[in-house]
Amino acid sequence: MGTLDHKIDFAVVFSVKNANPNGDPLNGNRPRENYEGRGEVSDVCLKRKIRNRLQDMGESILVQSDDRRNDAYLSIKDRVDANKEVQEFASGKKQNSELFARAACEAWIDVRSFGQVFAFSAKDKEAKGVSVGVRGPVSIHTAFSVDPIDITSTQITKSVNSETSGKKGSDTMGMKHRVDFGVYVFYGSINTQLAERTGFTNEDADKIRQALITLFENDTSSARPDGSMEVHRVYWWEHSSKLGQYSSAKVHRSLKVNRKKTSGAEKSVEDWYEITVESLDGLACQEYAGI
Repeated sequence: MGTLDHKIDFAVVFSVKNANPNGDPLNGNRPRENYEGRGEVSDVCLKRKIRNRLQDMGESILVQSDDRRNDAYLSIKDRVDANKEVQEFASGKKQNSELFARAACEAWIDVRSFGQVFAFSAKDKEAKGVSVGVRGPVSIHTAFSVDPIDITSTQITKSVNSETSGKKGSDTMGMKHRVDFGVYVFYGSINTQLAERTGFTNEDADKIRQALITLFENDTSSARPDGSMEVHRVYWWEHSSKLGQYSSAKVHRSLKVNRKKTSGAEKSVEDWYEITVESLDGLACQEYAGI
């Protein structure tokens, strides 16, 4: 497939039930929330999950997390240094920032999707360091819950000795936090002008869409048990031109998620919320259910 030749907007509706979708390290790892009490999941966290899904799909990823690393490189710099095509333009007579960026975009899908800042010091005093910025076409908004969230905090203890000693270690106290139930929405867009610069293709867009549909697959942790986070709907708008028929703001506003129930023991997206999309003349909306 060729370089992306039309603007794309998208939106994702997902739910959280008895899980911590994105802890705040500056607030005791409590689930993030804004001053209105609405839950937040940062764009950085969402991009991490998309990268993980692309990695599961067999794509080459530059920014890998330590627990998901599938090569022997311990840092981004090590991964860049090991790529001969990229290193050819990093230093010496062939040093060229534009060709360096192009080679990096060809090598890693997350670079040509989200962009990346390459800032590395020189190996020796005579050589020049690397300082290259790549702007990616895929932009992701922070996710916010539709309604204020309720957070439950539970005190936990560790009563097992970590090391062998002559006496029993004292219990270690800690806290664990979870969102009881919440429905979150986030939006995104794919810009064609930036896609042309990074070589982002129509096929890459399809891979991003598939990653969104399966966003929480293989994402288990003690804070997010299997089944506690679920993608319910992915909405995908493909414009007929590079600039698009409508602004991204107007397209995103066409998605409405409204509360239709105010009480009940069991909370579910289908029972508690009504999800609708206002039609925009000449712009079709493709709807996908989460897997």
